[in-house]
Amino acid sequence: MDKPNNKRIWCCVRYYLWLCAAKGQSSETIRGKKAGLKKLFRWCLERRVHFIDEIDLNLMDNYMEYLNCYRKALDGNPLCLAQKRNLLTFVKTFVEKLYAKGLLATNALQHIELPSKGRSLPKALFSEVEIEKILSQPLLFGVLGLRDRAILETFYATGIRRTELMNLDIDDVDLTEGLLRVNRGKGNKDRIVPISQRACEWVTLYLGKLRMNMANIDTGSALFIANHGKRYSANKLSEMVGRYVKLSGLKRAGACHLFRHATATIMLDNGAELRHVQEMLGHASISTTQIYTYVSRSILTKTYQQSHPSALSTSSIFSPHSDE
Repeated sequence: MDKPNNKRIWCCVRYYLWLCAAKGQSSETIRGKKAGLKKLFRWCLERRVHFIDEIDLNLMDNYMEYLNCYRKALDGNPLCLAQKRNLLTFVKTFVEKLYAKGLLATNALQHIELPSKGRSLPKALFSEVEIEKILSQPLLFGVLGLRDRAILETFYATGIRRTELMNLDIDDVDLTEGLLRVNRGKGNKDRIVPISQRACEWVTLYLGKLRMNMANIDTGSALFIANHGKRYSANKLSEMVGRYVKLSGLKRAGACHLFRHATATIMLDNGAELRHVQEMLGHASISTTQIYTYVSRSILTKTYQQSHPSALSTSSIFSPHSDE
């Protein structure tokens, strides 16, 4: 794709997204950037801002104010710190790239101050008992439920992301050794993670009894295939998992990532080392994995019981000698 011959914002956005794709960034990453820059583009249109060289620090101050006041259409809630930071980062990197490509004379956003990331904890944490309840739901739906159970078991056993599960091929799972190869993970990094014997048994059942009957010319080597015989899309996976969470009767919503959260917190609860959980989840930085130490309930409770003066105290307000 050639450089745009004008400086209109959306024309330059299309060029920028093409550069991202040419660089090998994932479709999920590009989709997120496109959605974020579209929000900026529409906001600019309302203010009659049409060209990229009009995007400067003063304009971004007004955009930040808009993001602070913005309320999501779905639930009326404001954007969290991480969402606002991401939206501003999309614009910052967009302008940086256009400057590097010679479409801008200066990088007007070089010194932009981004809001703090904060620390967002996983919200819908599910216990082992609740996870098992969710896992039992697909068996109510006959043969196709067998495939769905195999997918849920794979999510739970490995903690992989939904895009990573979508990209799995049949030869990525070693059912004998209990290993799963994750290709093109976040940052295009590959890794090998263990997968439980139970999950392997469900995958074996799915491969032997169902996949061969669902496959068609478009299936290729995909491990898990949707009803049309092709790989799952990210949204379809989320819809499927969300449906089973709802059917389980639990009062909290959740989708594919709930199994990732559960894998991390339950492993830490059961004594796993942080660096091992980091390797399992494919986190580039251990600081990302550390988030789960704040929600690992048994470790926190055990540490509290062994160290806090109030918990160590043997006196009780109900003791007959408590007033003496």
